[in-house]
Amino acid sequence: MFTRRLAFLASVLIGLGTAPAFAQDAAPAPKPTIRIAIEGAYPPFNFIDASNELQGFEVELLKSLCDAMNVTCELVQHEWDGIIKGLLKREYDAIMSSLEITDRRQKRIAFSDPYYRIPAVFIGSKETAPGAVTPAAMAGKKIGTIERTDHETYLKTFYKDSEIVLFGKAEEANLDLLVGRIDAVFADELLLSKFLKSREGTCCHILGDAPAEPPYKRESYGIGLRKEDASLREQFNRAIAQVKADGTYDRIRTEYFSFDIK
Repeated sequence: MFTRRLAFLASVLIGLGTAPAFAQDAAPAPKPTIRIAIEGAYPPFNFIDASNELQGFEVELLKSLCDAMNVTCELVQHEWDGIIKGLLKREYDAIMSSLEITDRRQKRIAFSDPYYRIPAVFIGSKETAPGAVTPAAMAGKKIGTIERTDHETYLKTFYKDSEIVLFGKAEEANLDLLVGRIDAVFADELLLSKFLKSREGTCCHILGDAPAEPPYKRESYGIGLRKEDASLREQFNRAIAQVKADGTYDRIRTEYFSFDIK
């Protein structure tokens, strides 16, 4: 009798919408948080705006990567000096601040797949039409480049029939090109594009990209991680591949650069 009465009471409560909840929907689990260090002093890749907020290509790309990974990313501004040391001391989980992938750094930390590369180009006077910039095509030409760089090594290795003129700064090479002391400058496109957009740079244009043969090893930049964080590295790699494939990467890139940096 008691059981029947209890069942009847429960049915009445359900009908009235006041039945006690025996189970409650579980709240969605909070997203994992990843802390990423950015310098904030290397425009247009990363910089601090007038509102004291981090902005730039890397900041926007990072937000898209975090969305792809379904995580919450906390940006940590950190000066360049000691930025790798801070990662190893676990002050943050990753570095996304134009950290070039080098053999020396790979001995200390791991890197994601590259998320940008800077192409190298030859620029010359507008009196010279764009065309082949192979070692054979540039034989007998004076080519300026910045000393103690990969560009110097490349030219000295492959352009043996050209005269390689070394400069301490790109500005010095560009000035010699402007006044006709050299025939071309070879350096990274980001650096030279700034000159070509200047008033002085109207003298010149891009003659051609570094040729496919012999290949030029472009500078590559990746997300710095601790070596033991292999799972996080794979997460970033999948996210980088996703934003490149779905068009997000190119949409962000075109806001900052007129040339491809993938």
